Amino acid sequence: MAATVYIGRMTFEPPPPPVRPRNNVRTILIVVGIVLVLCCGGAIVGGIFLFRTVAEATGPAQQAATKYVDEVMAGDYSTAYASLCSKLRAQRTEAEFTRVQAAQLKISSYRVIGTNVTTRNTTVTAIVTMRLTQAETGAEFTQGFPLLKENGQWHVCE
Repeated sequence: MAATVYIGRMTFEPPPPPVRPRNNVRTILIVVGIVLVLCCGGAIVGGIFLFRTVAEATGPAQQAATKYVDEVMAGDYSTAYASLCSKLRAQRTEAEFTRVQAAQLKISSYRVIGTNVTTRNTTVTAIVTMRLTQAETGAEFTQGFPLLKENGQWHVCE
């Protein structure tokens, strides 16, 4: 407590204690922390949404292409022929398709290395790129499998 001192007729009061400056650092850190949490949460939610969207777009095309390659590898040319788009089935018979496939070098393994889905007007196409290994030589080569979506189903179309 400050004491008042009288000197003659004048009163002297000591100056009030200095006002402590507000500590804004704590407030700023809290605001920055909240902003960071919101941004990171938004990025995580956006990433999950993007991943699901890409998987929904590319997954069925990849499955159709791998199913086709599995059928060819197994020598099930009749089922592989049924996996072709209507345009290709109109261009060659099942017997021709079987003869060509039986004459090809056999594939021992494969892996999908990329998928690109495109929509133009109402036509949905995809190219599934695979790394194939020949059974006889062990040589690896890359091949793209064009697909076309017909009546809601993916079909190899080249």
